[in-house]
Amino acid sequence: KADTTNLLPSPRLTARNNALQRVSFLPSQRTKRMISSAARVLALAVLSRTASALRAGRLPLRLKGARAVAAQMSSVPADETRGGSHSLADQVARFARAKEEKNERYLDIASVYDGSFLEGKRVVVTGGNRGLGLEISQAAMAAGADVLIMCRKGDVPGATVYAGVDVTDGAACDAAAAKIVADGGPVDYLINNAGYFYEAKETVLDRTLNFDEELKQIDICGVGPLRVSAALYNAGGLQPGSTCAIITSQAGSAEWRFTQNKGEGGDYGHHMSRAACNIAGVLLSEELKSKGVAIVLLHPGFNRTDMTKKYAHIWDVEGAVEPAEGAMRVLYEVGRASMETTGAFVNCEDGLRIPW
Repeated sequence: KADTTNLLPSPRLTARNNALQRVSFLPSQRTKRMISSAARVLALAVLSRTASALRAGRLPLRLKGARAVAAQMSSVPADETRGGSHSLADQVARFARAKEEKNERYLDIASVYDGSFLEGKRVVVTGGNRGLGLEISQAAMAAGADVLIMCRKGDVPGATVYAGVDVTDGAACDAAAAKIVADGGPVDYLINNAGYFYEAKETVLDRTLNFDEELKQIDICGVGPLRVSAALYNAGGLQPGSTCAIITSQAGSAEWRFTQNKGEGGDYGHHMSRAACNIAGVLLSEELKSKGVAIVLLHPGFNRTDMTKKYAHIWDVEGAVEPAEGAMRVLYEVGRASMETTGAFVNCEDGLRIPW
């Protein structure tokens, strides 16, 4: 519909174009062969330099297929070529590299952890009465925090316990959130820790899939953190400046399955529930960004708890730590969360991002 009158070439330009069209620019066969050979040499040089730069982390992986090219030329898995910005998928290699580099952040979190940021803060911990959650609660109390525990049952000396809360029960979450706010106002930190792990291995080939257990894990680990976070926000418990941490798992990384579950698959419920948790956390971070509430998704690292006894045979080789150390790792990353990094998926072992 636009007026194209002004787009027509001038008579002078038309005459010049006509003259140029009368000149032949067709290359000879010899010239074509020279151009083709030079193009191949240039392309190989560019690919080689690009792959080297990608492996060294000097270029962003934005071009389609660039990561795959670099991986093929370096024999390194595609998810390991992010220039050091992301954690390694291979747990054994990650732990071995930390020991080789004498990485104190990884090997001795106490050397960098400072819990003073928690002093005088109100901290809610779901499932804070046992396992890693209990260690987080105790470490926060030791730092001077006012710890509020949401759980089904139990008692933790020094903490205020809101019992009778199952994270699959929306009404119970709403009631506990309202009580927490009524008792002392908004909270500074919410740590969604409650989870569930199905012990038996699930595979299609062995006919061991348990769909009821898969849905149970998704309900607890995937939807549970969203129920609690939504309940506390809507009760006025999360205000600008509050931080909502969600303890998820590297099991929710689809990309890492190609390394950690290579050729095997399996454990469908566990991985699906954590992937669901991660997408909920990202969406929540976008929705609450304008409200000034920071969201951080944390893989707590490999901890020697009842939940991971299924993998006790690899605790040593993969660097599993005691829950008290795992709690410091979690709180260290909770303290680093901010609106600038809201929605990040972080490995508490090394502080690096985990790919989705």
